Amino acid sequence: MGRTQRVAIDGLHSGWQPVTSGVPQGSTLGPTQFDIFINDLNNSMESSLTKFADDTKLGGEVDTSEGRAILQTDLDRLEDWESKNCMKFNKEKCKVLHPGQNNQKAQHWPSSVWRGSSVAERDLGVLLDKLTMSHQCTPAVTKANRIRGCIHRGITRRERDRIIPLYSVLVRPR
Repeated sequence: MGRTQRVAIDGLHSGWQPVTSGVPQGSTLGPTQFDIFINDLNNSMESSLTKFADDTKLGGEVDTSEGRAILQTDLDRLEDWESKNCMKFNKEKCKVLHPGQNNQKAQHWPSSVWRGSSVAERDLGVLLDKLTMSHQCTPAVTKANRIRGCIHRGITRRERDRIIPLYSVLVRPR
C-alpha cells in the first residue's frame, strides 16, 4: 500500500519502515475487523461480559464461594482466549472491583498473576463504589443548583422564552 512509519521518543526518530499489515487509521474497516475478531470473547461465560470499544468488563456476584468460583473460571476463560488468539489484555488496567460494605474482597488469580483491586472506579464519568445513586446525584444536583442560581441572579427579565433555553443548555445536562 506504500505506507511507512517510524518511532519517535524524546525527539529522536527511527528510520522509516514499510507498513506490511494493519488498517489505515480513520478507516471504518479497522473497528469492524476488531469487532469480528473479539466476537467470540464472551462464548461460554457465566458472568456478565460487556465490551465497549477497547474496554472489556467481566462482572458477577461473588457473595458466595460458588459466585467466586464462577468469576475465577470466567477469568481463566478470558486468559485462555487471550492465549489462543495471540492477543494481550493490558494487565496494568485489569482490576477487580469490590463494591459494598460487607464485601469479602476475594482475590482472583489468572495463572498466578494477581490483578489489582479497588473499592471504587470511574467508568465513563460515573463513579462505581457503593453502587448507590446518592454519590452521583448529590454532586450533579449541587452543580445544577449553582448554575440555576447564577441564571436567577444574572437574568432580570425572566420570560419563559428566555429562561427555557438557558435551563435546557446549562442546567439540564448536569
